Amino acid sequence: MPPRRQRALRVIRPALRRQGRDNSVTDRPADEPEATEPRSSIVDAALYRDGKRISTPSSLAETYRQLRADAEAMAWIGLYKPSDAELLSLADEFDLHPLAVEDAMEAHQRPKLERYGETLFVVLRAARYIDAIEEVDFAELHLFVGPGFVITVRHGSAPDLSSVRRRMEDDPDLLGLGPEAVLYAVLDSVVDGYVPVVNGVSNDVDEIEVQVFGRDPKVSRRIYELSREVLEFQRATRPLSGMLSGLEGGFEKYGTDEELQRYLRDVADHVTEVTERVDGFRQVLSDILAVNATLVTQQQNEEMKSLTEASFAQNEELKKISSWAAILFAPTLVGTIYGMNFDNMPETHWAFGYPFALMLMAIVCATLFVVFRKKDWL
Repeated sequence: MPPRRQRALRVIRPALRRQGRDNSVTDRPADEPEATEPRSSIVDAALYRDGKRISTPSSLAETYRQLRADAEAMAWIGLYKPSDAELLSLADEFDLHPLAVEDAMEAHQRPKLERYGETLFVVLRAARYIDAIEEVDFAELHLFVGPGFVITVRHGSAPDLSSVRRRMEDDPDLLGLGPEAVLYAVLDSVVDGYVPVVNGVSNDVDEIEVQVFGRDPKVSRRIYELSREVLEFQRATRPLSGMLSGLEGGFEKYGTDEELQRYLRDVADHVTEVTERVDGFRQVLSDILAVNATLVTQQQNEEMKSLTEASFAQNEELKKISSWAAILFAPTLVGTIYGMNFDNMPETHWAFGYPFALMLMAIVCATLFVVFRKKDWL
């Protein structure tokens, strides 16, 4: 026996014994009292015959009793975040496989379709776009589909299965085709729910393109966050094609109604369209990220160029200031020397001393001016 199955049985069997049950016992007298359930997560439970609702039990125990009493009825049980005790009760009543029950308990599963005997276990990832915060919210949905029953287990707010139930009840002919019809209706609802998400993500991509070319500094973070959402979207949609192909491959073996076959092919077409668009988003975001990186690099180069030009201009101004300072320093130096009050100084009493000092200042200044001019400092 595989290790994971052994682990699942170790978890489930003791819990069943604590409740006074065992998986080897599946049939109980109709009047046998049931243990009181501490909490109910039932959103809606109903029994159908020929596509019409014939009963709305208020508890799982009541659902079991009525279903045993009517062999032609189909039970559709909708649960929202059920407790382990409720899942174990369902596993005991409908002989659900331990591995499937363990997955439903733990949640956080990838989309998949597995067949355990006559029971199908389906995991779907529903999505909805939240306009207020411009984010995609993902929720997990599990389905157990077997002879005469459908169990839906939601671990999030999406999808709205009440609308699916109303639509199916409005079409008794379709609902009368049995549990597989419910499965296909739920699949269709989940896939249709992807369309608003695709449109929302498409708008986000358009806005990001505007931000990128508008040089918005916050756009890099938004690209990263949207890329993660698109990656999560891909994980939710890509496995659906294989799942639907698996169902389609069992048409002949399990005698699927022709109407349901057409229904499934329509869902498969929608899945292909959504998958292609989501894959396109991934490529577009990758291209936008590359363009943004190029624009950021270009902007940095322009800033560096501006800084270099400013630095060069400052250097030129500094050269001019330094040149004039040197030119003005020469006469200042001469005047300072000859302005000292000493009697014993050369040329102090020379008649040409003053003109000589002025001429010396002029020659030095002119010489410095010519030198700096040749060096393009002035």
